[in-house]
Amino acid sequence: MIPKELAKKIRYIQIYTSKAVNDSLAGEYASVFKGRGMEFNEVRPYQMGDDIRSIDWNVTARSGEPHVKLFVEERELTVIFLVDLSASGSFGSTRKIKNEVAAELCALLAFSAIKNNDKVGLIVFTDQIEMFIPPAKGTTHVLRLIRELLDFKPKQAKTRIAAGIEYLGRVITKRSVVFLISDFLEEGYEKQLNVLSKKHDLIAVSITDPREIQLPDVGLIELEDAETGELVLIDTGSKKIRGNYEKMGIARNAALKKLFRSMNIDQIEVLTDRDYVVDLIRFFKTRERRMQR
Repeated sequence: MIPKELAKKIRYIQIYTSKAVNDSLAGEYASVFKGRGMEFNEVRPYQMGDDIRSIDWNVTARSGEPHVKLFVEERELTVIFLVDLSASGSFGSTRKIKNEVAAELCALLAFSAIKNNDKVGLIVFTDQIEMFIPPAKGTTHVLRLIRELLDFKPKQAKTRIAAGIEYLGRVITKRSVVFLISDFLEEGYEKQLNVLSKKHDLIAVSITDPREIQLPDVGLIELEDAETGELVLIDTGSKKIRGNYEKMGIARNAALKKLFRSMNIDQIEVLTDRDYVVDLIRFFKTRERRMQR
């Protein structure tokens, strides 16, 4: 039995994301994530107006009448969500913590994928692999993914993005669309990221809480690193301290953006205090314009 509160959350996400998919996202998704090319379907007799370049000369020679090859787009894709659900994702200064936003993003993209008859799979990691659900189709499968994400309780607190990337490389051999979802508050994964970006269509989704960039003026506060347990006392009443904190946050995000750009990796920047559907639509439209150049 699913706990009542969890079932309520799942239902809310299903209704909210389904509406967003139907209203705006499914078409955008299909336009930027193409199939793997054209696949041979059948041979039929030549009809007036057929492209002569599609004539099957072998069948034509055997039958004595012109025949053409017909092709269809191989539309089916595999979409993998590589999700960081380490302890730093349990932070939230708005009504949603970062891990909740990650779950909702996965739901939104997963519903878009299955509406286009694509498979979706899930890998959850901290500093180790915590969960793997192989790619499959269908609403029931997507609801299972959402349930697992919302009810997930990590065994480890720390993050190692490289571990998630390396595992994906072992279990997903076919070229796929990979959404790497994390707050990216870690270093040392650049080499593995570069390898992944060359093998798969990789999109990095960076989730940031506004308090990771700006601090309010609320006097002395004690901050705890969720992954290490380290405590730091900060005087938010100091304009200089707030200014330095903001500069560090902006510089961190700029360095991340530069890293992705250097590897030709698309990035979706998500803030937990704003509507991520807008961020996704902006990404899809930007990517579509780039593909049309």
